[in-house]
Amino acid sequence: QVRLVESGGGLVQPGGSLRLSCAASGRASSFTDMGWYRQAPGKQRELVASITTEYSTNYVDSVKGRFTISRDNAKNTVYLQMNSLKPDDTAVYYCNFYRNWVPWGQGTQVTVSS
Repeated sequence: QVRLVESGGGLVQPGGSLRLSCAASGRASSFTDMGWYRQAPGKQRELVASITTEYSTNYVDSVKGRFTISRDNAKNTVYLQMNSLKPDDTAVYYCNFYRNWVPWGQGTQVTVSS
């Protein structure tokens, strides 16, 4: 089955940038509409951004204008470029299919702090 592995997180100061990657292993046809999710301490997991196979994108209001989701189908990889990071962006970030989730991976920790 398809496996999704997130990477690229780290510690960054407010206003900084990070680029997250989500690498999918498995058949290319399984790489359909994708999403980035995050879960902050004590909060529910939320959908941050999504991208379709046609490269149409959507974002939660709190990250609009700051985050950009993209994909490279040839590499079976989804990216999340995060700019102007805020402390409220601190969370574990996960990728998954927008629909029909597979088991959640370990995610990648993003910490925004002074």
